[in-house]
Formats: sequence, structure tokens, C-alpha cells
Amino acid sequence: MKKPGGAEKKKVRRSQSLQSNTDTPRKQAAPKDVFQVFAEKARDHKDLVSRWAVLQETRVEYFRGKDFVSFVRNHLELKDILESDRSLEAEDIANILLKKNLLVRCDRVVKTVRPGKKKLSTFPAHLEIYHDQLFSENDAFFAWTFVKRRPLWQTLLSFCWPVLTLAICLFPVYPHQVKLLILYSCAGLLLLILCVLLLRGLVFGALWILLGKRFWLFPNILAEEATLKELFQFWPQKDEGERPKWTARLFYAIAGVVLISLLRHHAPDEAARARYQKRVSNIIDDVLEWSPSLALSGMIEKQPVVNITEPNDNVTDNKSSDEKLFSSGDLDDETIPNEEVDEVTENTEDSDHHQNI
Repeated sequence: MKKPGGAEKKKVRRSQSLQSNTDTPRKQAAPKDVFQVFAEKARDHKDLVSRWAVLQETRVEYFRGKDFVSFVRNHLELKDILESDRSLEAEDIANILLKKNLLVRCDRVVKTVRPGKKKLSTFPAHLEIYHDQLFSENDAFFAWTFVKRRPLWQTLLSFCWPVLTLAICLFPVYPHQVKLLILYSCAGLLLLILCVLLLRGLVFGALWILLGKRFWLFPNILAEEATLKELFQFWPQKDEGERPKWTARLFYAIAGVVLISLLRHHAPDEAARARYQKRVSNIIDDVLEWSPSLALSGMIEKQPVVNITEPNDNVTDNKSSDEKLFSSGDLDDETIPNEEVDEVTENTEDSDHHQNI
């Protein structure tokens, strides 16, 4: 008889071996780099002013050197992430990030002032890699090189695009009321966009001609590198360009008046407008009233009807029809042209000749 103590010892040994196997990966896992954590926290922080630009055909997020220095000085609590290196200055931290390839120093592609501007743009749209990878505050730009973690809502939103694409493809089979709702919603959104663009253009043109000031409502509405917050910025930044000359303002004012008068003179009349409206309404009605049953019924109705008869029957039928045509008194030489009468007689003679043969 085996002793129960031996079984208990085996169980204890197995449990200890399992614990040792599970603890070894935890001990072997290398701790995460504190500078990587600091870079992720700094990039996600809203107080670090950053923009998007194109760097060698790649869109990157970048910031200015002086903005990084002021950010680190105003948020000393982020330096606690560095643990033993929390006493480092902002320049030293940036140099370590550059050595670890978490940052790359960039320079603006366009280094000359554009016509009508007093100085270079604060945040350029195109960058290139700088030859000296050292931190500097004077007109230096630094781009993040690591991929930013995607939030959960973006991941969930990526799964909605295939569903949206399928819904757009199934638009013809929607109920009529749903089609009307989608049509009016899209038309209203398109009209709103066109009205906003027209309004900002009119406001800019009027203020530029009358006061010589550049004032754009929604200045970033057409920008490609703007974020969602900057896209709907209502008031523009301070005008940095030179005041336009009065000759240029007068020229564009005269050109605008001439253009408006030409458009009014060549505008379509009421009849033409009604024709255009009828065409558009017909196209919209065709799209809204389409259904699979109507499409199938239309295809069946358009099928051609083919009558298959023998060649001899055709010849005799043609001969009998020609004889009836000439024997009837309803048709005379005045109603049928002479050329057609000659063609009919030639056809009948040819048919008789073939029958005799």
C-alpha cells in the first residue's frame, strides 16, 4: 500500500514546477523603454503643438523645437516617467530621442519667401530630412518616427466602411421613402458645402477689394494636412502678407463687374430653365422609381419576336402580295413613284424566272 504522503509531495513538486515555468517569461521580458513611454505620452498630449506634413512622400506628424522646450518646462510631471533621468533638460531628452530613432530632425523644403509674404510659413507643408541630427530651437522641426497607437473607435470605424460600401451599392433596391431621404440629405449637404465656399469667396473678395485685407472664413476648410479641430476653425489667423496695391484691387473690381454682367446677359431664359429642370427631374425619377420587377418586365417586353418561315413560302407570299397590290384599284401610278413600281416589277419577274428554272 502506497503512502499518501508521496502523492502529496508529487503534487507540490508539480505545482512548484508550473509556477517556475510561468514566472520565467515574466522575468525574462525586458522592461519597456522609459523614453518610448515618454515619447508616446508627449505625442498624445494636447499642449504640444504639432502639425502634419509630407516627408519624402510620407505624411508625418511634427513639431517645432522651441515648442518642445516650452512643453517640457511647463509639464515637469512627464519627466517623472524617465525615473533616474528625470533631471535631464529638454535639449538632452530630445537628443536621446533622436539617438533612439524616436525622432528625426527635418527642414523645410521651400526656404525662400513667397511673393506677397513677409516671412516663411510657421508650419510648412513639405519637409526633408536634415543632415545634422542634433536638437536645436532655431527654425528646427522634428517628426515622430514611430506609429501612433490607434484608439478603439478608429478600429471599430474601420469595420463600418465595408458595410457602408455595400449599403451604397444596394441603393436601387431601397424603398421609395428611404431613397427620398437619402437624396434630400445628400443634396442638402452638397448645397451647404457650395454655399459655404461661395460665402467665404465673396467675403474675401469684398474685403480684399474694399479694404485690402485678406480674410478667409474657415481658413483650413480646404487644407489637406489640417486636423479635425483645425478643419472647422472659423476665424483666420493674423494676416502676414503685404497690403495689395490699389491698381490690382481696381483691376479685379472691374473684372468682377464685367464677369457678373456677362453672366446676367447670357443667363438662360425661363424656357431653357424649364427644359433643364425637366431633364434633371426625369433622371432623378428614373433612379428613384427603379425596381427589379420593373427591370425584368422591361427586359421581357423588349425581346424581339422572330417568325421562322420557309424560303418558298416567302417567295409565294411576296408574289401574292405584289399581285394584290397591282390588282387593287386603290393604288395607282400617282400614289406610287415610278421607281418603286419598276423595282416591284423587277422583283416579280425575277421570282417567276427562278420558279420556271
